[in-house]
Amino acid sequence: MKARDSGMPEEQMWASFFDAPRMLAALDFVDTHGSVADFGCGYGTFTVAAAGLTTATVFAFDIEPEMIEATARKAQSLGLRNVCAVHRDILELGSGLADASLAYAMLFNILHAEQPLVLLREAFRTLAPGGRVAVVHWIYDSSTPRGPHLSIRPRPEHCRDWLKESGFELVIPLVSLPPYHYGVVGRKPIGTPEAITKQTRSL
Repeated sequence: MKARDSGMPEEQMWASFFDAPRMLAALDFVDTHGSVADFGCGYGTFTVAAAGLTTATVFAFDIEPEMIEATARKAQSLGLRNVCAVHRDILELGSGLADASLAYAMLFNILHAEQPLVLLREAFRTLAPGGRVAVVHWIYDSSTPRGPHLSIRPRPEHCRDWLKESGFELVIPLVSLPPYHYGVVGRKPIGTPEAITKQTRSL
């Protein structure tokens, strides 16, 4: 299921909206150890930036085959061997990743989907206890050059509420990502059932 109002512009225009490494640094990506997932990778702007900052696998998911092809091609051109690009409808099928297998999940410009909690709960399921989820979206301003219609564009308070409803703790309630975006970062609590089970097995 494609997210509402999600038509992508030409890649050069899209790339001009972001300084991906700077944004990832602001979103607490630095020193991430473990697998990463980009849910709705688009052209791979953040997938390849993340892959250049870690030696772990970065999974890139998108419902559009041309976006997956573009992401894989970009990773190959940059000599990045740790990108796994997957054509998949996450809203309908989930990611297919194992429980508690990720250290970091990216949900960028995707929570205007009709079922944002489905995406966040999939991120929660796949993150290990202590793992972080970063949400990025367009600011609530009709003058932005792109972005979904304001009627479905989430405000920061919506994203924070959805994160908490999905089980996350807020670690960065709001960060400005100029010129057109904001971010929120959550963390899967350490005291989740997965963590308790792991501790019990080690006794």
